[in-house]
Amino acid sequence: MAIQKQQAIITLGVIFTTISPNLGEAQLIGSGEVLEWQSPPPDHRISYGPAPQQFGNLRLPTGAGPHPIVVFIHGGCWLSAFDIEHVGQAEVAIAEAGYAVWSIEYRRLGDDGGGWPSTYLDVGQGIDHLRELAQPHTLDLGRVVVAGHSAGGALALWAAARAKVDDQSALYTPDPLPVQAVFALAPAADLEAVQKRGSCGNAVRRLMGGTPVEHAERYRAASPMQLAPISVPQTLVIGGQDVVWAPPGRSYYHRAVTVGTEDVRIVDLPDSGHFEMVSPSTTSWPLVISALQETFRRMTPRGEQDKQVR
Repeated sequence: MAIQKQQAIITLGVIFTTISPNLGEAQLIGSGEVLEWQSPPPDHRISYGPAPQQFGNLRLPTGAGPHPIVVFIHGGCWLSAFDIEHVGQAEVAIAEAGYAVWSIEYRRLGDDGGGWPSTYLDVGQGIDHLRELAQPHTLDLGRVVVAGHSAGGALALWAAARAKVDDQSALYTPDPLPVQAVFALAPAADLEAVQKRGSCGNAVRRLMGGTPVEHAERYRAASPMQLAPISVPQTLVIGGQDVVWAPPGRSYYHRAVTVGTEDVRIVDLPDSGHFEMVSPSTTSWPLVISALQETFRRMTPRGEQDKQVR
């Protein structure tokens, strides 16, 4: 794993580390630093499947439930070098803000079985596992916000749209757990553009097994750009200093508005690069928590969402 992490730093360091024109010579958080972040032990680590990566961290807030739920999906270019450990501090901070956090690990590129379709199926299976966790941990399945960062932000948007996936697709699930809102941080939501650009060592092409021309049906089932409009409220958090990963999020926003999405908004973090928004020690973090709280206030009630899906 140490060798994998060093390779990730070399491959992705230029992509993830930028110098902010508004912060003088101050360097933003880069991938090398992120890979060294340590995760406090979760309240519970729970498997949702047999593969080593099919587990989640459950962190519970203080007080009596039922607790509103934040499903968190970490990012890292869908690569195995970036695992769940780097978002542990964010998980703790979200739980301290009053939410149950179910943070999902999943198979990624470099893992046995990672890529199409398992990466997506793992995320869906992990979310659906909340049905097993709700009663013993006093969780409120009527208040579920699915959140994610970067590649995880794209997966979060996909998770909210699973009911739209064609039943002939490898990603089809007959009864996906409904979520009431999406909270996507720097989402890599324009899969087509990210693939065309060849970002992260052509990660999207490897994830999907080819280009949109070669596998049009896969992109239709997986890309938020093609699944829009997604019926639940969506908050897209964009870093003002994130020159590489802000454009895919903004592209998705414009696509969502164009096709008639009723409730999608951008929250700008002027001082954030790509990783500041998932670090509780930064000045951007209070803005992230405030936006998350607003997302819960705006989310679609469970009954109303079911009507929209039908």
